[in-house]
Amino acid sequence: MAQVHATKTPPPPKPSPNDSSIQITINDTTTTTTTTTDYSARAQWLRAAVLGANDGLVSVASLMIGVGAVNQTAKAMLVSGLAGLVAGACSMAIGEFVSVYAQYDIELAQMKRENDFEEKEKLPSPAQAAGASALAFALGALLPLLAGGFIKPWGARLGTVCGVSSLGLAGFGAVGAVLGGANVAKSATRVLVGGWVAMLVTYGVLRLFGLAFGSQVSL
Repeated sequence: MAQVHATKTPPPPKPSPNDSSIQITINDTTTTTTTTTDYSARAQWLRAAVLGANDGLVSVASLMIGVGAVNQTAKAMLVSGLAGLVAGACSMAIGEFVSVYAQYDIELAQMKRENDFEEKEKLPSPAQAAGASALAFALGALLPLLAGGFIKPWGARLGTVCGVSSLGLAGFGAVGAVLGGANVAKSATRVLVGGWVAMLVTYGVLRLFGLAFGSQVSL
């Protein structure tokens, strides 16, 4: 007597929260198509934008707080923050341009060796990366600069720069996590703590310098 063995078919995997499902019905037959978000395609511009904005905020906020440790005038903090914005944006743009151009040359040389120019449209754009980095840095730097640069009382000025910078850091970390498909809480906390450390170290070093040499920087 022949034996019939029943084989259980495993259930289909549950879609991820980041996946989107499309149901198509043809002749009373429903087909479900699941599309998965390709986060790797966002890596280049996401890295440049988030890194640039975060750098701009941390750099300018730390610079303003450090200058505020040895000079309590609003003008000194405002000028130092503006100088940090311009210099930092230019530095980010040049650094990103050189870095991406090196990547461009490597990929182009590889294509020439393989005689494969069909993927040329996918080559990275140095100018686009440089512009995105500079713009992101400037936008991030504007947060502490506009928030605290025009407040007269020294204590309120420092507190405002720290508070606004903290909110901005947490926001950038959360946005980067959402766009990159990472854990929002961990990303926001990591970026926030890193920014706090940078601002605290900068203030502490400049404050100790001012106390050690009895200096009051004039501007």
